[in-house]
Amino acid sequence: MAKITSEIAYKATMERIEELLPLVDDSTPMDDRNLIELELLSNLVADYEEEHYPVKTPTLLEVIKLRMYEMNLTQNKLSQLLNVSPSRISEYLSGKSEPTLKIAREISKKLNIDSDIVLGV
Repeated sequence: MAKITSEIAYKATMERIEELLPLVDDSTPMDDRNLIELELLSNLVADYEEEHYPVKTPTLLEVIKLRMYEMNLTQNKLSQLLNVSPSRISEYLSGKSEPTLKIAREISKKLNIDSDIVLGV
């Protein structure tokens, strides 16, 4: 199968996808030329992006900071929620120390963070 091999080809393919998007919708028949072309080009773009723009798994620190933002938590509020000292939270957020297994469980439960991320799996 064909492959996108350059950034120029990637951008041209993206432009063509933008042209095709208004031409198809959920009711477009599966044998429609525009839909078939859109699907093929989308797969090529997905392969190119996977190779050239990989999405890394976020670190625990990144996820905690995001959750703090989403839940409007300060370091003090987080320390109360997890029942640890504010200085310990500061150490976690600065990367100076890692949570114990007990605290990791609390982080997973109370911040709704996947246990794989908390455990670094």
